[in-house]
Amino acid sequence: MQEISIDLETYSDVNLQKCGVYRYAESSNFEILLFGYAVDGGEVQVVDIARGEKIPQGIIEALTDDAVTKWSFNSSFERICLSVWLQKNYPAYFYSYSINEDTVVDYLDPSAWKCSMIWAAYMGLPLSLAGAGTVLGLEEQKLKEGKDLIRYFCVPCKPTKVNGGRTRNLPEHDMEKWNTFVFYNKRDVEVEMSIQDRLKKFPVPDFVWDEYHLDQEINDRGIALDIDVVENAIAFDAKSKAELSEKMQELTDLDNPNSVVQMKQWLSDNGLEMDSLGKKDVAQAVKTAPKELAEVLQLRQQLSKSSVKKYQAMQNAVCEDGRARGMFQFYGANRSGRWAGRLIQLQNLPQNHISDLEQARGLVESGNYDAMELLYDDIPDTLSQLIRTAFVPRPGMKFVVADFSAIEARVLSYLAKESWRTEVFANNGDIYCASASAMFGVPVVKHGENGHLRQKGKIAELALGYGGSVGALKAMGALDMGLDEEELQPLVDSWRAANPNIVRFWWEVDRSVKDTIKNRVTTETHGIRFRYQSGMLFILLPSGRQLSYVKPRMGENRFGGESVTYEGVGGTKKWERIESYGPKFVENIVQAISRDILAHSMQTLSHCFICGHVHDELIIECSMGVSLDAICEQMGRTPAWIPGLLLRADGYECSFYKKD
Repeated sequence: MQEISIDLETYSDVNLQKCGVYRYAESSNFEILLFGYAVDGGEVQVVDIARGEKIPQGIIEALTDDAVTKWSFNSSFERICLSVWLQKNYPAYFYSYSINEDTVVDYLDPSAWKCSMIWAAYMGLPLSLAGAGTVLGLEEQKLKEGKDLIRYFCVPCKPTKVNGGRTRNLPEHDMEKWNTFVFYNKRDVEVEMSIQDRLKKFPVPDFVWDEYHLDQEINDRGIALDIDVVENAIAFDAKSKAELSEKMQELTDLDNPNSVVQMKQWLSDNGLEMDSLGKKDVAQAVKTAPKELAEVLQLRQQLSKSSVKKYQAMQNAVCEDGRARGMFQFYGANRSGRWAGRLIQLQNLPQNHISDLEQARGLVESGNYDAMELLYDDIPDTLSQLIRTAFVPRPGMKFVVADFSAIEARVLSYLAKESWRTEVFANNGDIYCASASAMFGVPVVKHGENGHLRQKGKIAELALGYGGSVGALKAMGALDMGLDEEELQPLVDSWRAANPNIVRFWWEVDRSVKDTIKNRVTTETHGIRFRYQSGMLFILLPSGRQLSYVKPRMGENRFGGESVTYEGVGGTKKWERIESYGPKFVENIVQAISRDILAHSMQTLSHCFICGHVHDELIIECSMGVSLDAICEQMGRTPAWIPGLLLRADGYECSFYKKD
């Protein structure tokens, strides 16, 4: 036996979507209902565990044999569920890869697992079994009745008179449905195997599987939460929200001051017409509104910040040992292959700017609401800034947080051969000052000579690197930062004039992509290779990884010019045809290479206990004696596959997670 394909149907009273598989499987009510499998591509078998059937001994042994590769669609689910189930039912055969010094608990070794969902993502396909099967046009398709069957057998049901007051549906409650469920389980394994068969011409490189295995280890390790901070923050928010609502009611005499309709009418009755009560509109109105109206609008602002969804997500995801697990989706962004956040979503946590962060955190941790109210005018905003601080290292350890300095700007400059920018990085200069200086032809020094221009350099760098124009500047908040409308186009022109090689890079990539699709030839520019094969556009990156675009073809853009389109998940979150062009492909390439550099640094630092990563940042849990400088030095090593790229990693130490 070399490979085994697996699909599980399971039951738990824990909500999988809200809590994740780790919390789901650790419930005392968790059990495996059906075990579908196929050995070495053979016929699919289904073991009806719920009705007393036993998994064959040889298969049990294979599950813990690292020489046998286990395949599944979203393998992390099967691996974690089987880890828990085997420990309960076959402890003599279970083998954990964890070590005493680590916080990885007893799970099967991810290095013996591969995932057809990751393979699909690598090929630019949807991250769902049904979606991938549909796009590939497989003969075997996932059964559409699946959702209803899962809802019936896999989650608790509401007790009613009709069902005799039961809280769970068992096979004997509807054998017809159960038999369909067994067939559904069998079909899922067949679809998974068909996907593998269809994609066998395009294997995932071994080094990408190594990255996946490290990703699984990081997810298994998790990150500790200070539950006192989490629970008290939720309680503080509820109390603050009640007080703010009461105050608004006193000022407005409205039945429900949180109602948009009622509030707009009240403002109108008091001489202030507002089309919208969105955050930006309210913030603008506060500046000019009469005092009594401004006070009400400010209260509304505070209430809009009053969100504890992140804290609630922490409550949902935390495991019995106080650590949250499963927060990172490998290959979550299939245009670049970057990670995506799950559950708590570390990728979009609010930043912290309050100077006395530790004091504020201490008040929440101790539950001292009165002192919090006395010292901080805006409790919802303070709680929002404290979200990061709920993540803590183990007792006696510290966090080292290290990240790359301006990694996308460095990669873009390197690829485009924009030499003046490379010199800035070589001299550890400030790219925003340097950009402003190049744009306006004067020296720009942070907090010094012409320092006011740095902000224009910054917003130009962030908005314009991938072909953005006036609209991109507005989207980045240029007008809110004090720039005038008439300044925006000259800003675009100045940035492009200062970066001619980057602009040239955009359009050379554009030409290469179009030539590849039109003529079915392999092209190359700036060290990036483009090829067409089997109805796919592939972009080969310096790392050896490739980006995949499904069914590319030439089309016409809204200006009547030539454009490239391909199929993928678009802005509507649905599978659709997406239009692209040179600068957008450059964005994909730069972000993908930046992602590969992060993956390289994760491998370099894999001997450390990496417990989280956000964009270009690593969070490492380590003993007090570990050197920050040593970690930053290792993280900043340039991979052999991109010689000459100047990297720099900076970092800091902390006793709770924060933005330095």
